[in-house]
Amino acid sequence: MIDDQMLLIVWHSRTGASEAMARAAHEGTDARARLLRADQAGPEDLLAAAGYLFVCPENLASMTGMMKEMFDRCYYPLLGKVEGRPFATAIAAGSDGTGAQAQIDRIVMGWRLRRVADPLIVNLGAQTPEAILARKTLPPNELRRCRELGAVLSEGLRLGIF
Repeated sequence: MIDDQMLLIVWHSRTGASEAMARAAHEGTDARARLLRADQAGPEDLLAAAGYLFVCPENLASMTGMMKEMFDRCYYPLLGKVEGRPFATAIAAGSDGTGAQAQIDRIVMGWRLRRVADPLIVNLGAQTPEAILARKTLPPNELRRCRELGAVLSEGLRLGIF
């Protein structure tokens, strides 16, 4: 059964940046969202939600394998069942983020989801192997942007705007 006000935040993180983004977005919802790691998210979880926030890092110009695996597991069971539902994305990137963004956009186009917020891409400037693999801490202004995105999505669902 769908909860017509529930936002599902599906995330994957390798070095902590995307997890921090997802948790900040969840904080912005005043606990009116469900926060779920990508490896735990299944078709039934997505079917039960009214809208989605997909949060992951960009690795090698695409989304991480764990996030792709979530889409692989859920794609066909949800086909024809989630059209028109709102979604947004938040990407942690070392330099760009548009590759992961484009990959998610292509996948959700098949589900006919409706983007309701501009992509939030946090560029962390990690360019060396050491910096790329290091544990990440997000600046306060980026965490604020994530909280605001969560608040907008959650409130939009609550008010029936989306």
